[in-house]
Amino acid sequence: MGYHETYSPNGWKWLGFVSAVWVQAISGNNYTFSNYSDAIKTLMNLTQLELNNLSVAKDIGKAFGLLAGLASDRLPTPVILLIGAIEGLIGYGVQWLVVGQKIQPLPYWQMCIFLCMGGNSTTWMNTAVLVTCIRNFRRNRGPVSGILKGYVGLSTAIFTDICSALFSDNPAKFLIMLSVIPFAVCLTAVFFLRETPLSVSVAAEKEEARYFAIFNVIAVVVAFYLLAYDFIGSTNQVFSLVFVIILLVLLASPLAAPVYSFYKSRRLVRFEPDVERREPLLEQEANATAEAAERNEVINDEPPVAVDEAVVVEKSRPVIGEDHTIFEALRTWDFWLLFLSFLCGVGTGLAVMNNMAQIGLALGHADISIFVSLISIWGFFGRITSGSVSEYFLK
Repeated sequence: MGYHETYSPNGWKWLGFVSAVWVQAISGNNYTFSNYSDAIKTLMNLTQLELNNLSVAKDIGKAFGLLAGLASDRLPTPVILLIGAIEGLIGYGVQWLVVGQKIQPLPYWQMCIFLCMGGNSTTWMNTAVLVTCIRNFRRNRGPVSGILKGYVGLSTAIFTDICSALFSDNPAKFLIMLSVIPFAVCLTAVFFLRETPLSVSVAAEKEEARYFAIFNVIAVVVAFYLLAYDFIGSTNQVFSLVFVIILLVLLASPLAAPVYSFYKSRRLVRFEPDVERREPLLEQEANATAEAAERNEVINDEPPVAVDEAVVVEKSRPVIGEDHTIFEALRTWDFWLLFLSFLCGVGTGLAVMNNMAQIGLALGHADISIFVSLISIWGFFGRITSGSVSEYFLK
């Protein structure tokens, strides 16, 4: 039996969740268009309408997220992550080549394709992370989705503030961050993010609740830390470097959960007497044998049923909270309610974020990064609150 199985499966589950948090913390690059849109507009000599159409091409990439959803039932999580990582590396990498003037500006239709690829890359990352983590933590779907989607909201502020601190909002360096950092993080998550056996004990459920409370606190601390930097601003290079180091430490701090879980498991394995470990197994074996004997008695007492009189029970449809295929979901009112809500609601926020650079410049603000970061942070509070509140009312 390997180390993965001998010691804490819970530890590996929490390590997978931490890697999922890191993936989400870098997968909100779809909301950062305003940070480099003005550079694309200037280099390619675009009108505002043409620039808006470029942002639409980026958002259309998210519409093809249906492909990632269909693939999640057929491909393992590491493969889905790799697809998103490679697609983002190419999509944002080509945009960096253009904005950094490493190559001549591409034809307009080609830029649309690469922006679409960049937008679609995040759907593969989000799908891999959300599907796997919700399957690993079925009893805490609300906190899981709230924390993960909250970090997606924070990722725009994380990228924006790091670029502001280290590179003075240089759009070319911002794009190289969007292409390289998600690729590196996804390559790391490939080794840790996978489905694990479901914990069904009451103790495990209480442990999950405690850990998720800690994850929520860490996320809120990161949000307030970014908010403070937005208002204080960068005073000098040393201050900016210290800000980035502390931010990276905060983002790494969730590692304490799997480390503690591994430590606790190893301590139990090392010090628990052999007899105490064997007795519950023997008792379970005896109970299982007795239950099997009772079932055999019941079966033997029942009269035989003719084949032509056998009743074929039709498989019932899954209820809310159980796994649905795409076709089962399409037959539910809940799916269409969510679909219409997203169709009518999400687009308004994207329209504002895509045009934030032009809105800020029109109002006389030369640096609009603070507005992009603030929208990201307030979006985080909405996401993480909705996850916890929904779980509270469901329970």
